[in-house]
Amino acid sequence: MFFEQMHSSWQAALAGQRDLLASIEVKVLGDAQITPPAGQVMRAFELPIEQVRVLIVGQDPYPTPGHAIGLSFAVAPEVTPLPRSLQNIMRELRDDLGKSVSNAGNLQLWTSRGVMLLNRHLSTSSGESAAHFDAGWAQFTDAAIRALNRARGNKLVAVLWGNEAISLRTLLPDAQVLTSPHPSPLSARKGFFGSKPFSRANEALRFVGEAEIDWSC
Repeated sequence: MFFEQMHSSWQAALAGQRDLLASIEVKVLGDAQITPPAGQVMRAFELPIEQVRVLIVGQDPYPTPGHAIGLSFAVAPEVTPLPRSLQNIMRELRDDLGKSVSNAGNLQLWTSRGVMLLNRHLSTSSGESAAHFDAGWAQFTDAAIRALNRARGNKLVAVLWGNEAISLRTLLPDAQVLTSPHPSPLSARKGFFGSKPFSRANEALRFVGEAEIDWSC
């Protein structure tokens, strides 16, 4: 199920991880409260690997029922109020680029423009953070990040927010990597605000001859 939900380019790149993914599937689908819903768990891998220009890494899905949609930091447009981390991302986007951002903060629009919104752990249990940390997700997403680094090289910009994401820097030796504290309410004022990740990502893309990302949402 999970393997088949990925784009064929990811299936080819991660063929060696198929058994691991199958074992993860058995573990997490045994949780009746899995979030995001099973059909959205692999959503980040619907974007073809060759189209990924910016990678944004989160930790694990929002545990609040109805919030997680399989894309890091993103929620469905009808969700109000926005999670605090997403509110802080929208604030930084406005401050960085002066963009007019709707209250929806629809990050799903970014994925169609080459932004991969990847959580380190792709599922959890509704109402409980980090419930599936021992399922094997980190091993799988580490392999995915390595594959992405090989496929895109310096044409990839990786945006790593917080210590959990920054620890992945060694998996991205060829990419252009931007780091800052996490946008959560606990750390946003410790360096996330003012870090200008969106303009810096576009500058990095221009440096290697890639088109900028349209960050409006």
